[in-house]
Amino acid sequence: MNVRDLMRMEFIGMDVEVLSAPYSGVSGVIVDETKNTFTIDSAGTERMVPKPANEFRFTYEGKEFVVKGKDIQHRPEDRIKKVR
Repeated sequence: MNVRDLMRMEFIGMDVEVLSAPYSGVSGVIVDETKNTFTIDSAGTERMVPKPANEFRFTYEGKEFVVKGKDIQHRPEDRIKKVR
């Protein structure tokens, strides 16, 4: 699996960590996604994090992938078609 394959997957339920300030250190499970935001359950608190201008580290099957938010700034249902 490469990063392009990951970018076409469903993100809800995945482990994620935000690498960019001011949200750096926010980590947890993605519980909701819109075109411009992720809602992350971080230690029992839901945090809404914007995708643009942030960088995310996803953990999937023991592998870590770093993705820029601007590259996945699509509605979840459209991302499969738009990410190439």
